[in-house]
Amino acid sequence: MSKSTTTLTGETVSRPRIEQLLADDRLIVFEECDLSGTDLSRLDLQDCSFRNCALAEASFYAAKLGRTRWQRCRGGHADFESADLVDARFDACDLNNASWRRAKLASATYRGCKLTGSQFEEVGQLGLTFEDCLLVGADLRRMSFRKATLTGLDFSEADVSGCDFRDAVFENASLRDAHIKDTRFDGADLRGADLGGLKLSNAKQFLGATISPRQAAELVRTLGLQVA
Repeated sequence: MSKSTTTLTGETVSRPRIEQLLADDRLIVFEECDLSGTDLSRLDLQDCSFRNCALAEASFYAAKLGRTRWQRCRGGHADFESADLVDARFDACDLNNASWRRAKLASATYRGCKLTGSQFEEVGQLGLTFEDCLLVGADLRRMSFRKATLTGLDFSEADVSGCDFRDAVFENASLRDAHIKDTRFDGADLRGADLGGLKLSNAKQFLGATISPRQAAELVRTLGLQVA
């Protein structure tokens, strides 16, 4: 039996209000609601939707958020640590400096999102997809992007140390000034990536990768040589 749906529009929503709706076995759609700073930790909000909501500093710690939908939400410093976000979808959201530590992000999708400074340590990520996202300064250490097509991703100044980019294809992407200690790029196609700030001392990490003649010339110039 499917749940009945309650739509909350333009409300500043408290935890007790949400708990009451959940106790009544309601599926909730949050439309232009203000959840800023609200403690929503450990709540079961599976299949709920969030549209144009304010989520700044809200806590979804260890919440059940599987199959949730998030559209044009603003959630600076929101906390999704240890949350279950399997099959969740985020579209055009501003989630700068959010924490996703140890979250379950299997088959989750981020499209057109601002994730600058976000923290993705130790996430479960099988099938996780990013597209046209800002990941500037994000902490993505030891994540795997193997064989992925990375379209419109800005990893500028991000910490991608220990990440696996083997056989990945970069399209309109940036690795400018990214931290790449122990990162693997074997077989990657980097012709669509901005490699600004890369030093030849990192060159061994790119053995087997493909770069363009223009990118090769830029690398040589880091030695002070001129390409005629």
